[in-house]
Amino acid sequence: MHDFLLKEINGNINSELELIGFDKTYINKAKDKFEYKNFKIYDLTPAQANILKQTALSVGADCATHREVITGKIELSNVILGGSNAQLNKIAKKLEYQPFGLKTLGEKILTKLQNSESKTKIVGILNITQNSFSDGGEYYDFDNAVKHLHKLINDGADIIDIGAESTKPYSQAVNAGEQLKHIIPVLDYIKENNIQIPISIDTRSAEVANECIKYGIQIINDVSGLDYDIHMVEVLAQKSNVKVIIQHSNGTPENMQDNPQYKNLIDDIFFDLTKKVNFAISGGIKKENIIIDPGIGFGKTREQNIEILKRWEEFETIGCPMLIGLSRKSLLGKPQANNDEKDLYTLALNSILISQGIDYIRVHNVKIHKEFINIYS
Repeated sequence: MHDFLLKEINGNINSELELIGFDKTYINKAKDKFEYKNFKIYDLTPAQANILKQTALSVGADCATHREVITGKIELSNVILGGSNAQLNKIAKKLEYQPFGLKTLGEKILTKLQNSESKTKIVGILNITQNSFSDGGEYYDFDNAVKHLHKLINDGADIIDIGAESTKPYSQAVNAGEQLKHIIPVLDYIKENNIQIPISIDTRSAEVANECIKYGIQIINDVSGLDYDIHMVEVLAQKSNVKVIIQHSNGTPENMQDNPQYKNLIDDIFFDLTKKVNFAISGGIKKENIIIDPGIGFGKTREQNIEILKRWEEFETIGCPMLIGLSRKSLLGKPQANNDEKDLYTLALNSILISQGIDYIRVHNVKIHKEFINIYS
């Protein structure tokens, strides 16, 4: 009797196909038959859901619906569509010929099947504040800030994120004038010394954003997700070359950790980020200029933060690059540890995100993350 040996594959399917002697000229097309995705689609009518299910079954895939879809006793149903990339591609193309707006759904599915394989970019943190949770006050002095700027660059940061307002739990807002008082000298230094690294400004203030954009910065990192300042969208829409990081936050820093509640954590964040992205686009911001951040530590418990890390790829369906910032935060469960120890646990979690293809990670210790990426890639 033959002793069968089975091993689950979690690695690169292209390499695995090549190792078994599969036809190299067909690998790039064949790999779609071995890569699987599950999409959750919201608020379909019974007619739409039934057509989608039958279309899925016709190509050997499947679609889970509410049990009353077949009877028509409900108005709307969420569905879960699952299959290989090849099957999903066929479903999307078949939907082109279906009624009830399903052609549009097919186009969206095709868009989601397109993915990039770019290397994770490292966003180095430069806090020029007195009260940031990790290094508050350490770089508040101009000379120390400039010294750390060069260290972040030399360590391999792809982007430097400069902030003059702490948004840790229970912190108070800092007015625009005070923020600019500390940010502008650093931007002057960068300009005078012709430092070419992309600069992000961590601010919720449209006034701060507007002044910093004059210096040619490339990104605004708004942890409020455009909620704090009603003029932020207007400022960003005027500059087609400036990106914005839209973050999810349940409340403001003053109250976000007061018993954060969600009906469905991942869905609630997904809906909120989708709404904010659509709001930004309607205000004149180009979608290609939007980066989304699920907001680790911003109105979430430790358990909720861990769930986000396990399921972050679900937010990619929104169609924007993803940033996650977990560096030295409380989800590590090491409140008494020094920063060197926290950095190791940060790297451990970020290494998983990097292996999964996260677009951006925001970190304090750039050096160890850059070394890991160089080894991993």
